[in-house]
Amino acid sequence: MHRFEFPADVVERVAKRRGRLHAYDSFAPKATALVVVDMQNAFVEEGSGHAHVKEAASTCPNINRLAAAMRQTGGTVVWILNTFTAESRHSWSHFHDALSSPALFKRRSESMAEGAQGHQLYRTLEPKDGDLFIKKTRYSAFIQGSSVLERVLRERGIDTVLITGTATNVCCESTGRDAMMLNFKTTLVSDACSASSDTDHAAALCAFIQNFGDVLTTDEVLARLAPRAVDRRAAE
Repeated sequence: MHRFEFPADVVERVAKRRGRLHAYDSFAPKATALVVVDMQNAFVEEGSGHAHVKEAASTCPNINRLAAAMRQTGGTVVWILNTFTAESRHSWSHFHDALSSPALFKRRSESMAEGAQGHQLYRTLEPKDGDLFIKKTRYSAFIQGSSVLERVLRERGIDTVLITGTATNVCCESTGRDAMMLNFKTTLVSDACSASSDTDHAAALCAFIQNFGDVLTTDEVLARLAPRAVDRRAAE
């Protein structure tokens, strides 16, 4: 898991802008969704896809803790599945053709196709009945044409999202930024996200808290969720 703490200059800038470091003192569970981004074998299990993130597997226990607390308190758990489709091959051709080598495109398209081993959630994650599974075809799950996530959350009366998953500086940050732009209260969970390096992880979190939302640890989220959001794993 990445080691991370905010640099003093970032804390100072955030406090000057909003009067304090953290934006949210509490979360109303029924209006909150835990959004788990791309925790699929292609990214988490080495050798299963095109973009292994070394630290991703280490975040699974925290993601499971958060998911359990969300269910216990009446919140929503959403598993976002990065998915390659024939439509996205056409509509996002610039990414596939100009920003990917032919070899990488082949590996990515094969590993992220629905039904492929790389497309499946990593084995130590604990999805449950009642959770939502939503496919996305872009880095951001909220950008137009990527998924139905915004519509589904609006229909449930959700105005707050907690972003976890991988990679912090790519799909998590993209999803979080767009969520804030769509007026969701948005938090990245620092020890439930992962990137290719400590530097990438830290840069994304520092940029996010200064302009787009909040950044909290798993324990800080659980403390704000509700008194009933007991960390059952810690109590066992």
